[in-house]
Amino acid sequence: MRARGRGPGSLDRDVTNQRNREEGRSARERLRERRDREKAVGRRLRALKTAVAAAAVLGVVALAGVVAVLGGDGGRDGGGADDGKAAAAEPVVDGSARAPVTLTVYEDFRCPGCAHFENAFRDTVHRLQDSGKMKVEYHLVSIIDGNVGGRGSAYAANAAACARDEGRFREYHDVLYANQPEEPDDAFGDKDRLIGLAKEVKGLSGPGFTRCVREGTHDDWVERSNRAFLASGFDSTPTVLLDGEDLYGDPGAPLTPRLLEEKVREKAEEAARRA
Repeated sequence: MRARGRGPGSLDRDVTNQRNREEGRSARERLRERRDREKAVGRRLRALKTAVAAAAVLGVVALAGVVAVLGGDGGRDGGGADDGKAAAAEPVVDGSARAPVTLTVYEDFRCPGCAHFENAFRDTVHRLQDSGKMKVEYHLVSIIDGNVGGRGSAYAANAAACARDEGRFREYHDVLYANQPEEPDDAFGDKDRLIGLAKEVKGLSGPGFTRCVREGTHDDWVERSNRAFLASGFDSTPTVLLDGEDLYGDPGAPLTPRLLEEKVREKAEEAARRA
């Protein structure tokens, strides 16, 4: 008995079905890997909080070493110029020191949620800063490096501190977020890329900035800033505080640019009454 042949249409359908199955499996694998990374972050943060509590009870003085280990790859020392003996890193302050209201932002240059916040609130934040009502304290962290691998978060934070040295922090900070790669892409781990982006900021690109980025002048400051975040009790970026009040990330009470402006105005008026 002769076997029945299969026409070209049947073969095309088989190929298409096989391709669809492979693409579906690939998508499921990517989703599973992402969930695994998120679970790993949660475990690391829970372990960190347990270590902090244990150290407080036992009087352990070597807590900084525990924090560095739990911080993952994003917590490696870089041998920068800052004083490594300090317990924490001072934030980058943008705005008038006399501003009555302080916005505190913990963020990671590889964090998609941070880019969403910056893109949505940038104009409002700059307007409030320029009016003298609000200053911003930026705590730059590198948790994405520890979560998905790479050094882009830490290198970008160092480069931002180098821009601060040149008086161009705000502009370079905004350029980094405008050019943020996809989260798994460690494009900021290429220092040439960070140096190249400085050309988009007037007056920043030059030998001083380039040397600072290449030598990792502020790597130790970035490391200490990341350690402080991991020990802070906050568990995600961006974390946004207005005079210490957590404002961002509650889906039941979403922050909007208009609401931020109203809150700053109220706090500034209250400060003026007390003066």
